Amino acid sequence: MAIVEIRDLVKHYKGVQALQGVSLNVDKGEIYGLLGRNGAGKTTMVKILLGIVRPTTGSASLFGLPTGSVEARKKVGFLPEDHRFPEYHTARSALDFYGTLSELPRPRRRSRVEEVLELVELREAAGRKIRTYSKGMKQRLGLASAMLHEPEVFFLDEPTDGVDPIGRKQIREVLMRLKGEGKTIFVNSHILSEVEIITSRVGILELGRMVKEGTVAE
Repeated sequence: MAIVEIRDLVKHYKGVQALQGVSLNVDKGEIYGLLGRNGAGKTTMVKILLGIVRPTTGSASLFGLPTGSVEARKKVGFLPEDHRFPEYHTARSALDFYGTLSELPRPRRRSRVEEVLELVELREAAGRKIRTYSKGMKQRLGLASAMLHEPEVFFLDEPTDGVDPIGRKQIREVLMRLKGEGKTIFVNSHILSEVEIITSRVGILELGRMVKEGTVAE
């Protein structure tokens, strides 16, 4: 079953052709890696899939539903590139706040916050202010917030960018655990070694065009 379907997707900004007729499918339970330099169009594609921006032409769907539909978005976990948390929060209070926005009932929210803190190895630091966290800890907290409402598909935009080797290893372990649970993961990255380790299939985007697609071995 294709979770993500994109057909002939085109997006033009003023004077910029961000996407030029891109097509791809991502199947259930797959980790799909989208590779490309900065400015290749990777983030634009994810924003279209999430309904944040509209395509110029072409179509995109999640779970067979139009992108941006409330029903589809409830099933999505998103870690944006260069995300920001209010740094006066602790990890625990931030996750409790985001769980409220996701309409998790209070008893489930409290238990789920502790579950995801354990998964990303932040439970011991959960009472500290986010302003004291390293880059890797903030990335893992972002991943925890994306996991909080138990989505079926994850969109991760440069999840290991700027993270040290130990932090990258911790993030990879979480992603492989999610894959083992049957989750679908769409990763944007320009770090070849990271994508090679975790993904089953890769697309290479260059100046808004899909120039190659296949398995990692291919």
